[in-house]
Amino acid sequence: MKQNHYTGLTDAQVLESRKKHGANRLTPPEKESLWKMYFEKFEDPLIVILMVIGIFAIGVSCYEFWGLGEPFPVFFEPIGIFVAILLATGLGFYFELKAQKEFTLLNQVNDEEVVLAIRNGNVVEVPKCDIVVGDILVLQTGQEIPADAKLLEAVSLNVDESSLTGEPVHPKTTNEAEFDSEATYPCNQIYRGTQIMEGHGYAEVFAVGDNTENGKIMQSLVGADFDDEEEDDEALVGLDEKQKRAVKLQRKNKVSKKVKTPLNEQLDGLSDLITNISYVFAGLIIVGKLLVYFDWALPVWGLIIPTAIFFWLVIKKFEDFSKWQCMTTIVVFFAIFIGAVIGLHNLLLPEAEMSHLMAYSLETIMIAVTLVVVAVPEGLPMAVSLSLANSMRKMLKTNNLVRKMHACETMGATTVICTDKTGTLTQNLMQVKESVIDEDAFVYEAMAVNSTASLDFSEGKPHAIGNPTEGALLLWLYNKKQSYQELREATSRLAEVPFSTERKYMATMVQSGVKEGKKVLYVKGAPEIVLGLCKHMPSNHSKEDYEKTLLDYQKKAMRTLGFAYQIIEDDQKVIENGKLVADDLTFMGIVGIEDPIREDVKDAVEKCLHAGIDVKIVTGDTIATAREIGRQIGIWKDSYTERNIIDGRTFASLSEKELLERVNDLKIIARARPMDKKRLVEALQAKDQVVAVTGDGTNDAPALNAAHVGLSMGAGTSVAKEASDITIIDNSFASIARAVKWGRSLFQNIQRFLLFQLTVNVAACFLVLCGAFMGTESPLTVTQMLWVNLIMDTFAAFALSALPPTDRVMNDKPRDRKAFILDKSMLANIIGVGGFFFVLLLGFLYIFQHSDIQQLTDLMTLSLTPEKNAVTPYELTLLFTIFVMTHFWYMFNARAYKSGGSGLNLKGCDGFITITIIILVGQILIVQAPFLNSFFNVVPLKMVDWAIIIIGSALVMIIRELFALIKKI
Repeated sequence: MKQNHYTGLTDAQVLESRKKHGANRLTPPEKESLWKMYFEKFEDPLIVILMVIGIFAIGVSCYEFWGLGEPFPVFFEPIGIFVAILLATGLGFYFELKAQKEFTLLNQVNDEEVVLAIRNGNVVEVPKCDIVVGDILVLQTGQEIPADAKLLEAVSLNVDESSLTGEPVHPKTTNEAEFDSEATYPCNQIYRGTQIMEGHGYAEVFAVGDNTENGKIMQSLVGADFDDEEEDDEALVGLDEKQKRAVKLQRKNKVSKKVKTPLNEQLDGLSDLITNISYVFAGLIIVGKLLVYFDWALPVWGLIIPTAIFFWLVIKKFEDFSKWQCMTTIVVFFAIFIGAVIGLHNLLLPEAEMSHLMAYSLETIMIAVTLVVVAVPEGLPMAVSLSLANSMRKMLKTNNLVRKMHACETMGATTVICTDKTGTLTQNLMQVKESVIDEDAFVYEAMAVNSTASLDFSEGKPHAIGNPTEGALLLWLYNKKQSYQELREATSRLAEVPFSTERKYMATMVQSGVKEGKKVLYVKGAPEIVLGLCKHMPSNHSKEDYEKTLLDYQKKAMRTLGFAYQIIEDDQKVIENGKLVADDLTFMGIVGIEDPIREDVKDAVEKCLHAGIDVKIVTGDTIATAREIGRQIGIWKDSYTERNIIDGRTFASLSEKELLERVNDLKIIARARPMDKKRLVEALQAKDQVVAVTGDGTNDAPALNAAHVGLSMGAGTSVAKEASDITIIDNSFASIARAVKWGRSLFQNIQRFLLFQLTVNVAACFLVLCGAFMGTESPLTVTQMLWVNLIMDTFAAFALSALPPTDRVMNDKPRDRKAFILDKSMLANIIGVGGFFFVLLLGFLYIFQHSDIQQLTDLMTLSLTPEKNAVTPYELTLLFTIFVMTHFWYMFNARAYKSGGSGLNLKGCDGFITITIIILVGQILIVQAPFLNSFFNVVPLKMVDWAIIIIGSALVMIIRELFALIKKI
């Protein structure tokens, strides 16, 4: 087959084609309307109950206003409840929409991945979305096909069409005699979204975007209702085969948001525990407030039975109940409860006004339900989503494209990183440094034709496209004033054995342009392998000479290649059934290719080692080369022995018992094969290690799938990227170290949110509960508690989930993935600080009951009376403001948790600063603004009280800052 020189499209033709046939993007499915997304926020059972009670409260207010002549402010609280609900659901919707936009941006990154095409006579890298009809694609092993195309050339080409046909491997060819008449799609055509598993070639694009087969299938989803994030088969019920394929195709190109991680499971369990505890508090508040109202009369104790049964059902059965069963249970409970309250009224207080009791009962239920709303961490899923979305976007800026969401968290728990060498530890700028080979036209042809790489001249100075090692040889030819394209076009390819990591060589048989009239077989690969295949040596060198030179090159950390040839006589068989059978090869020589260590790698490796993460090199290079690289980057120490390094052949011979005994000690695996890497990962996991592994080739997919976190390289194959969890765009180990830092920081951000929220929970729950049994008005009203919920759930989720990462996390050892997210220091803070806030506020409540406080300076001349007085609106406003401001300052403490620094160090914390300003200004407006304070049942405070509260509550933060400063000294 004569080697063709394709010129491809010109820039003008590309623009014309795009105008005529469209861009290579698929039209996304129609999104759910914003209104529908917003109204889904009202499906929360607690919000529904609160709204129903709010409606009843408005009814009671109407009766009190028109029937009893009460003033108009009786409407303020029920209206305030609805305003607070709308505000909370609206902000929750906004932040969820923000997180969704982050995921949408990440989902679009796949369209920006580059593919190889020929334009203006050069092989160039083109974003997948910029491919147009008429483009000539350069096809290589591991590539994902960007558009539908017709093959121009195909060498041992096998394509995974499972996304379209279910067939994992389908041979493709331009030879009509080899066409399969029963194939679903023509054998000389390839399709968008499928992947090349083996071979290479060229193809001309005939369809892009929605006009591709992939696009047509996706369009069949229009109008179909399914959850594209569900990973089970339930989402596919009711869809035809074409739509099922479309669902799978769409999932393939999405950043997953619903992967259950150990963190998710821990948080789900914690959320359930908090919710159940809050139900107990709610039940106690309902019974307690009614006992106080009826002066602890014995019949009222009977309310414990239906209340206990109802909340038992809520905790134990509601998860299994249908919506109708849940609603029926709620209605029955309310009917029994209201009926019991009316009966108790007629029995114990027949002369009292029924409307006041009904208003009191509804208020009691609202307070109980609102306390559950406050206690239940609705913001927790949002905090996790915002943390993950924010981390994914920020990690993208540090060259980490997170493809699977759980990887953000898992990187923070990584204990072992298994890294390859080329491109990750090195610069991937390969160049021939030394050689022992006769430079003549015969050698030049060998390097040019027995290669799948190309050079891109579009920017003037050529750079390699394709395999970097092969590209180094083409650049060497260029420096020798040899045109690899002319050398290729002067030959005709007759047969080929593609390179594989198992063989470690490739072979090409051509009709030579140098040895006219002769067929020549060229072999290139690992020198020791190629030497073993050869029967003859050049007259001026012996095999021993080459072996000595080879060892010298390897000690200098060079990648080495050996070359051989055989001039073929008519009756000689050199390639049969895709295998090399030549037995008369002559060795041509070796070259040493240098790939310098990346400048930032040594520091990055040192950071990982300091962070308690073991780093292992898994490479196809020789032991000598790998050891030298390990020494340069700090992985290999002079004290290490042969127990710490192994080659692939010896590694494969180890029994499972021997491997498990040795695996933690291994630092370097040389001459590794793909399945060696997978076996290493599984052995480390068996030793309870959390493993991250890098890979860039199709054959790395098993190891990438097996690892806790698979890290593909930006220059790697599509198969490797598809199998991975994170793509390292710049291929650098330094980016891997940054991913660890982000993962650890993400986990800490979620801990900070939990620390803040649960501390508020302890104080709020016990304060409202004790207030119920003390016979006072509720220390916190429904609208006030909803404002507190807005602060600690929605606002705190945003403020604490988006904090920037710090290098300090790299001073810690990897966390135990199985350890409970609430560690001992967190529990101590939650119980200690939350308990202190509760005692402080309860003390104020007691003082307000037994004295008359006009302003806080009256505490200086405090005189308590034995009898209990009604707490004035001013005193309740003081209590509410003290509650909010102490927790306001405590948010700074939560922000500094485990940071080792000051809570006032807000560099890079723009979101946190914004939220603190909103909370402070919001609290002042709620109390001081004439219209707002009526809705929140508060009255304006004096300036002196504001000053005392702000300064006094700031002691919460000041004491922590002083303690941290003393600790540093």
